[in-house]
Amino acid sequence: MKKTVSETKLYRSEMNEKILNSGFRDFNKFFALDNKAYINGALPAKTKELMGLASSMVLRCNDCIFYHVDRSIAEGATREELYETFNVALIVGGSIVIPHLRYAFQVMEEILNA
Repeated sequence: MKKTVSETKLYRSEMNEKILNSGFRDFNKFFALDNKAYINGALPAKTKELMGLASSMVLRCNDCIFYHVDRSIAEGATREELYETFNVALIVGGSIVIPHLRYAFQVMEEILNA
């Protein structure tokens, strides 16, 4: 069964809360480090999210693709910027990225149309 955008966001939020409140501090350290990597710095947050998106597509992680498409759009990425990012991932990763390109395209359309 396919989850909606809102169901996916709710699931991520609920599970992240459980993980971060588990008492195992190393989880919190990693999440903080991950979060810090995507904030504005020498590169704007949008650029970093698009980089994360291309990397996630090449690594073939749909959960990561969802997250970075969502965050890229939240940071102001346009449809054309997403298309170019998808293309970089496709060129770098080759044809094995095509199923993940389909998924990224679907997520992008759902979020932009919401």
